[in-house]
Amino acid sequence: MTFRLIAGPCVIESRDLVLQVAERVSELCKELGISYVFKASFDKANRSSGQSFRGPGAEEGLAILQEVRQQLGIPVLTDIHESHQAAAAAQAVDVLQIPAFLCRQTDLLEAAAQAVAGTDKVVNVKKGQFLAPWDMAQVVNKLGEGGLTPESGRLWLTERGSSFGYNTLVVDYRSVPQMQALGCPVIFDATHAVQQPGGQGTSSGGQREFVAPLARAAVAAGVDGLFMEVHPDPDQALSDGPNMVPLHRLEALLRQLMQLRAVVQDDLAVSSY
Repeated sequence: MTFRLIAGPCVIESRDLVLQVAERVSELCKELGISYVFKASFDKANRSSGQSFRGPGAEEGLAILQEVRQQLGIPVLTDIHESHQAAAAAQAVDVLQIPAFLCRQTDLLEAAAQAVAGTDKVVNVKKGQFLAPWDMAQVVNKLGEGGLTPESGRLWLTERGSSFGYNTLVVDYRSVPQMQALGCPVIFDATHAVQQPGGQGTSSGGQREFVAPLARAAVAAGVDGLFMEVHPDPDQALSDGPNMVPLHRLEALLRQLMQLRAVVQDDLAVSSY
């Protein structure tokens, strides 16, 4: 299976920024043999503060994402937060993402499954920080009842860490094989896993220095792909800056990750009978 990278800025800050990041990461992934999916949100509806930047909104944001898709010839992913957003977003992008906090919302899951029905488009569901890996079986069942089954290959699950006290997340790598056992490719979100939710009061904090070691561990655990938010200048980013990877650091990290992937991709050794 081709290794997959979902990467881009957290939110659409501008058309130029989106195209800059998408073009550079696309070039890297072509060189390294990685299947690339560009990611950016048109509306961040789950910001810590009501005064935080949310994005350009659906009409302008989806138009920009469509331009990325057409101009660069790469698949594009975006979040949806409301059921009514699913159909329009599915017209513009290739992957609908269900945010972690909303992964149990039945109406949203059903709308996403319906929006991609009869297409080759994908739904990616982030595991809630409050759920055990095996609890995602019910999420998979809900989508299956809506016509999107693991057998289609178009249902992905993403691990992004679990709540551990206040403003802290930890990663239990047992979740990778446990969720893979549900029949879905599993993505590891290396940047949100180092997030400190609400850790700066009116915004979330993060520890980007730990993105690289967590990503290396995920690849060694046999994950099917990675999710990383990247930005030319994370400290000036309008959302999730503290946990994003600087764009100029991405190439070296991806090269190392693909070296690790080459070691484990063919046949993972087992420790059971």
